[in-house]
Amino acid sequence: MTAVGETTEILVITGMSGAGRSTAGKVLEDLGWYLVDNLPPALISSLVDLVSQTAPEVGHLAVAVDVRGRQFFSALHHALEQLAAQGIGHRLLFLDAEDAALVRRFESVRRPHPLQGEGRLLDGIQRERELLTELRGRADTVIDTSHLNVHQLSAKVAQAFGDAGGPGLRLTVMSFGFKYGLPLDADHVADVRFLPNPFWIPELRPRTGLDSPVRDYVLTQDGAKEFLEGYAQTLQPVLAGYVRENKRYATIAIGCTGGKHRSVAMCEALARMLGDTGVRATTVHRDLGRE
Repeated sequence: MTAVGETTEILVITGMSGAGRSTAGKVLEDLGWYLVDNLPPALISSLVDLVSQTAPEVGHLAVAVDVRGRQFFSALHHALEQLAAQGIGHRLLFLDAEDAALVRRFESVRRPHPLQGEGRLLDGIQRERELLTELRGRADTVIDTSHLNVHQLSAKVAQAFGDAGGPGLRLTVMSFGFKYGLPLDADHVADVRFLPNPFWIPELRPRTGLDSPVRDYVLTQDGAKEFLEGYAQTLQPVLAGYVRENKRYATIAIGCTGGKHRSVAMCEALARMLGDTGVRATTVHRDLGRE
């Protein structure tokens, strides 16, 4: 078997039911981890082998395992020992919470505990805690979510397992035409119809904002440069706030009349300008070619 641990970071996630495993998994996926949820522990080694043979480019692999697996869950101890015996490095994340917090969460969603059976909710919680005592003791990272809201838990997971070279905030800078309607998924919308329209210049009309003659025409107009610099500066604290609040996707929309000339040129210029400040931005031209 290929020593996948040398190139792929492996994280096994477990813990008390209701302690935030689903939230942690979503955060990890947003951070670029490949997540497999509720995998029978006996298959962890096979999964690692599969990744090493067919998808070695996967740099971060997370496997979530909990007592929903019932009779399969008891194999988790052996699975972790098997990884260690094969020399495959891995980490264990354990999510925990106080009984009172778990009771509130289960009651709020009106679902029984997986191990409750015919007994009380607390009976199921106690059975699970007894099963997980040893795993909690061997965990590399324990996060107590008793007094954390979803955003606070997300921040802790991102801090513990975020990669400085990872995807971070994924920013899309989108051009559009107002005559086709506002983008429904835009977080911010800017209007560049204050600039002269290349549509009224015959030699520029058939071209787009991706063509240098149109781009040069738009970007040299009075106010274009000042707008871009000011807007980019205004966005900096907003984007930083998104990262702090664990918002992983954002869309900045720039519109003109038809979404062909001004918005396209300004969209490309803004993405380049934000890129120079370290923001990873991609451009999308929603209405280009629509006319």
